[in-house]
Amino acid sequence: MADVTNLRSPAEAGLSKLFETARQSFASETTIAREEAFRFFEATGLPSRRVEAFKYTDLRAAIAEAAPPAEAPSLDAAKAAVAQAKGFSGLEAARLTFVNGHLIRELSDLDKIPAGVTILPLNDALSQGDTALTQLAPVPQARENPVYQLNTAFLADGAVIRVAPGAKPEQPIHLRFVGTGNTPFSTATRVLVQIGEDAAFSLLESHEGPNGLTCQPNDALDVVVGPKAVFRHTRLNIEGDAAIALSTLSLKVEAEGQVETVNLVTGAVLSRHQIYVHVAGEGTNVVVNGAAMLRRGQLADSTLLADHAAVGGVGREQFKWIIDGDATGVFQGKIIVRQAAQQTDGKMKSDCLLLTDEGQMMNKPELEIFADDVACGHGATCGAPDEDLLFYLMARGLPRATAESLLVQAFVGEAVEAVTHEGARAALIGEIEAWLKARG
Repeated sequence: MADVTNLRSPAEAGLSKLFETARQSFASETTIAREEAFRFFEATGLPSRRVEAFKYTDLRAAIAEAAPPAEAPSLDAAKAAVAQAKGFSGLEAARLTFVNGHLIRELSDLDKIPAGVTILPLNDALSQGDTALTQLAPVPQARENPVYQLNTAFLADGAVIRVAPGAKPEQPIHLRFVGTGNTPFSTATRVLVQIGEDAAFSLLESHEGPNGLTCQPNDALDVVVGPKAVFRHTRLNIEGDAAIALSTLSLKVEAEGQVETVNLVTGAVLSRHQIYVHVAGEGTNVVVNGAAMLRRGQLADSTLLADHAAVGGVGREQFKWIIDGDATGVFQGKIIVRQAAQQTDGKMKSDCLLLTDEGQMMNKPELEIFADDVACGHGATCGAPDEDLLFYLMARGLPRATAESLLVQAFVGEAVEAVTHEGARAALIGEIEAWLKARG
């Protein structure tokens, strides 16, 4: 039987041409395995419905053309874009500002970094051959993902953040990603965070751009949480209505490490947030929450893999979805418990509130357990707002729209309340309220 070769789509052919052009600037760099990463991507191509992990998010169909990597904007253009940015804008934090995927040092707080934290721009780390770069891609399964490998191939900018053992800075670091311009572009940023033993670190992350801006960001965050360390992460996606936003979070958690990560999505016409968690040490506690509020044809995909490979890990994953109009939500979650990971306690839940009959929600929770002393479970629900609760609120004089908004806030709030940083939690609640106000 003859081999069957899939024809490359215009976007895949375009990416090959763009890589051949871009690789000339990477010729002297050997730290990043770009060639290997792109050959992996070429072998798989943009994932379509035929790929199980992308069954509900067909990137081959969604990405008609490959947008070229963005050039660094002028300082004036960057300042104008940042002036419009609102993600976590009212919070006191040391900011790293990326405009169109490029670190803008003049708009960053590199001289105001809290004690115990050091930050090295990724381009400097690459030119110096920084040893921290050996920690890139800390979760093996992420390296089998074509979106993540595409980020590696086109990696353009980012940062290396180190938190010293025992350091507990009160002020968070804010990764601020802003898009601007009049022509289509793509970005590929990578931020590596290394948290030392018994340290505690808070990271804010916001992604935004104006409506009508056609962009294809593909961003990745790699985090290594040391023994007894604490990592708190709050992420906000308020991209413009023409963005196709891809992102990956990979987490390696060592013994007695604690993680809290919460992601809120209201932006982008299509978004996919991939989360890979590798529990490498005993006695860890990992909380992974997410919420998405969608309308007008949006599609948001949250895909999670939690791999428990050590004894006594506790995992809690909770995702909330608000689907309005003809929007689509996708949740794919998988908990793996290795044979050595006895006494693992893992719970995963996805709940969806459908505000109209046109919307749809795809839930796919899975368990893969090889140990015999565990307490693991998963579940998914989907339905319309409770008419009895609506009637109760309306009977007390509230209009139906107001009553429905109160139910939505309470529903989504269950995921957001896991954020321990008061300012970050308030910022997410503000975005939820703004979305409801815009809905009317």
